[in-house]
Amino acid sequence: MILSIESSCDDSAIAITEIATKKVIFHQKISQESEHSIYGGVVPELASRLHAVALPQILSKTKEYFPKLKAIAVTNEPGLGVTLMEGIAMAKTLSFALNIPLIAVHHLKAHIYSLFIEKEVILPIVVLLVSGGHTQIVRVKSFDDMEILATTMDDSVGESFDKCAKMMGLGYPGGAIIESLAQSGDKNRYILPVPLANSPLIAFSLSGLKNAVRLLIESLGGENMSHQDKCDVAASFQHTVLLHLLQKSKKLLAKEPIKNVAIVGGVAANQYIKTGYEKLCNSLDKKLHAVDLQYCSDNAAMVGRYAIELYNNKIFTKLDLLQANTTQKHKNNTKL
Repeated sequence: MILSIESSCDDSAIAITEIATKKVIFHQKISQESEHSIYGGVVPELASRLHAVALPQILSKTKEYFPKLKAIAVTNEPGLGVTLMEGIAMAKTLSFALNIPLIAVHHLKAHIYSLFIEKEVILPIVVLLVSGGHTQIVRVKSFDDMEILATTMDDSVGESFDKCAKMMGLGYPGGAIIESLAQSGDKNRYILPVPLANSPLIAFSLSGLKNAVRLLIESLGGENMSHQDKCDVAASFQHTVLLHLLQKSKKLLAKEPIKNVAIVGGVAANQYIKTGYEKLCNSLDKKLHAVDLQYCSDNAAMVGRYAIELYNNKIFTKLDLLQANTTQKHKNNTKL
């Protein structure tokens, strides 16, 4: 088995995954949403302190599996430096104490492999990765051959949802709140600008839309706007985000011979966006693959699933070389 640890942001999670069957034997996640909600977003130092308490609590429930462990896997990039280090410190300690190898896991690759938790891989596949920190389209040919075909020029979809909710005084995290309000809203009441609508660039950009929403919210009274206004703003914003994602994705997918398509990351839990992509894939004769809802957001099971691929290919990291990498260095048309 592999013990995997996830602490890249504000979720503390540990999983035990059986290598041969890929079955998740144990998985627990402790969310920090309530602690960060009063600040309207994640406070890194607070998140680090909460990881220092939560991770040992979860780990204490896994001791019975220690004799069967073959490796320790941990997210080491990208993420918040102070939170990544909490998981890495635990991973190094376990690796040394149990005398088993370390596996460093890239957070975004783990999100992609959330598609294959307790399943065999389906490759090649084109993946839309939409989360709180990233918005990318990635062509995946193998566990170590992933090419970024498009990425955001500024903000991510998840971050934009959070900020839109914050501007209306709705709390954090904002994705689920916006989606829920939008169900009672009129998506056509406010016409918001679709980003890069007239640009040939195959890329994403959310900063201009976010600013347009800010101005709209201010004109309606800010946090004091009516409940129906909030529903209509949420619906109009969510609809415009989907139009933007579909417009750029269609241009790319129409030329892509790969038939398998997927959405991963926290925003993959948004049913409105998922339905939009199902319609797009049907129109292009492609199959959309979905992540189990419980594994859309950050979790340790996805870290363990990708770690199996690295373990089977004997890709380990020396204890003294494992460190946190907080930056995302690549741009368009580069390897993930």
